[in-house]
Amino acid sequence: MEASYLILFEKGVLKERTEKALAALEECRLCPRACGVNRLQDEKGFCETGRRAAVAGYNAHFGEEAPLVGTHGSGTIFVSSCNLLCSFCQNFEISHGREGIEIEPEQMAGMMIQLSQMGCHNINIVTPSHVVPQVLEALPKAIDKGLRIPLVYNSSGYDSVETLRLLDGIFDIYMPDFKFWDNTFAQRYCGAPDYREVAVQALREMHRQVGDLVLDDRGVAVRGLIVRHLVMPNQVAGTGEIVNFLAEKISSNTYVNIMDQFRPCGGALSDSLINRRINAQEFREATGKAKKAGLKRLDPRDRIRILLRP
Repeated sequence: MEASYLILFEKGVLKERTEKALAALEECRLCPRACGVNRLQDEKGFCETGRRAAVAGYNAHFGEEAPLVGTHGSGTIFVSSCNLLCSFCQNFEISHGREGIEIEPEQMAGMMIQLSQMGCHNINIVTPSHVVPQVLEALPKAIDKGLRIPLVYNSSGYDSVETLRLLDGIFDIYMPDFKFWDNTFAQRYCGAPDYREVAVQALREMHRQVGDLVLDDRGVAVRGLIVRHLVMPNQVAGTGEIVNFLAEKISSNTYVNIMDQFRPCGGALSDSLINRRINAQEFREATGKAKKAGLKRLDPRDRIRILLRP
């Protein structure tokens, strides 16, 4: 299956979308923060990113979900900064510290091509929400050099529907987090009092565009939605409500990764609710809620984690 962006490229639609996205930088409301700064003039809002995207690194990643990794890895490009900035972020240096260097579109295209030539099954843009125009700007240059593999939109779930609509037919795979159900905690840990409402609408739009996850005969993802949910101590994340929403309002066939790797980083160290790792019982309860909700496609590593943990 060819990456869908090739069709839009040939029809000239990709160029139109890119121009529209770049124009939006003049009074930036690409994400729900809606800062309104002129990023074309290198003004910086919440994400502290101006006209150019910054990248902290890129590589063939074998720690992602199995359908993305396949045999040759997921070609990840780690974008600097973030539009959510969770206080407990495990990539604190990249998100909060903005580790990385500003790059030109030709350089991002070169990264995509290099990852493709390494045999990666996809190009996985990590935290792309604030650099959608820059990614689109690089894509035609990569296509001209032979890029044909799917693009993965790997975000926090705090995404604007209007921006996502610009990506319809460009990204084949969406992989958002659904971090919090209770906005009290979203505000406490991310400064995002509207997180649940934003994530709900974003996931609906993502699923409308790409549907449930489709695998090829090798078990590698070619199109569809993957949702990540990080289990947090003391039921802070609202796992039960989130899995019910996914099963009832998105699809019971949604591919969901219930993640157990929360560890206190950054501001979490001084917060009494989340200053520890989750325990085995909390993880078992979370996966049990997902199954009870009727979700049929949990990441297979969820079962392995349960079996291995005491």
